Amino acid sequence: MRVNIEAIKNRLSELEKELGSESVIADRSRFKGCSKEHSHLSEISQAYERRSQIQRQIEDNHQLLKTETDPEFIGMVEEEIPRLEQELDTLDQEIGDLLIPPDEDDDYATILELRAGAGGQEAALFVADCVRMFQLYATKVGWKIEFLSATPSDLSGFKEYVMVVSGKNAWRYLRHEAGTHRVQRVPETEAQGRVHTSTITIAALKDIEEGEIEIPEKDLRMEATRSSGAGGQHVNTTDSAVRITHIPTGIAVFCQEERSQHKNKEKAMRLIRARVQEIEEAKRMKETATMRQQQVGTGDRSEKIRTYNYPQNRVTDHRLGITCYDLDRVMDGDLESFSKGLVSWYQKTCKSATSPWIIE
Repeated sequence: MRVNIEAIKNRLSELEKELGSESVIADRSRFKGCSKEHSHLSEISQAYERRSQIQRQIEDNHQLLKTETDPEFIGMVEEEIPRLEQELDTLDQEIGDLLIPPDEDDDYATILELRAGAGGQEAALFVADCVRMFQLYATKVGWKIEFLSATPSDLSGFKEYVMVVSGKNAWRYLRHEAGTHRVQRVPETEAQGRVHTSTITIAALKDIEEGEIEIPEKDLRMEATRSSGAGGQHVNTTDSAVRITHIPTGIAVFCQEERSQHKNKEKAMRLIRARVQEIEEAKRMKETATMRQQQVGTGDRSEKIRTYNYPQNRVTDHRLGITCYDLDRVMDGDLESFSKGLVSWYQKTCKSATSPWIIE
């Protein structure tokens, strides 16, 4: 892969002039677009410059080996070359990721809906494990997590858990987590020590802001009810829980986590907007089913995008065809290799756009 670095530098110069222009500064949308493009191209340019420096170091070290006679110094140079080559490979992967054309939706906050599928209590426990995995991943990359709603199970798991992840490239990377995730392990409830297979489903939705999609009041039916379950004196004493139904689609959302009915309504409307928006997008794409239905499937064990095998400390992503033996690290939030690889996979399998900065 050859990068047209001169074209990138020329475009960066153009963008810097545009960003200093009063007409661009006055146009909020244009200024935002130019800023985003400038940031993206700056990352490519900086990574390419680091790559060039390392490449020169490797070449210089090979030249030294031809002329140097000091055995100790030769040993130091020979040790440094593999380290530099590994760093070069890492940078090549980073540049390859950066060269995938950005999408205008990349920075959307992402609503993740995790639900227990096949496997009963064990599936609910794995929902809790995956919630922790995404929270740790978000912390590592600097994203913000916001809790929306949850339905606890009997054994410290969740039948359902909904959260919002926001930050740079949140949608770009998290959209590909949607689908059926399969876990193979000995459940806490298994007395015989047998490995069970369970599943959870994950849906990824863009967090649509109010005003981005118009939902007439007449299309909504809101019901106020009393909260149930643990939570203090307000539970079962005030009508703070909210159920909102989008009449045209039948989408219904129930929220009771907040003490305030207003806050519960606000959270429920975020989910309504996200689900209505994906249906509209599916219609525009002329698909026969909603994107969410395609993402989560039925939760059957035979459907899966990723398998987590605890006895072998193994995790396999079935779309990438990649298996690694560091499941413990993945469950501690080390998801970047998968998320970046899936961006490339999506680009190759689902989109045809290519980067204008690659020399064929």
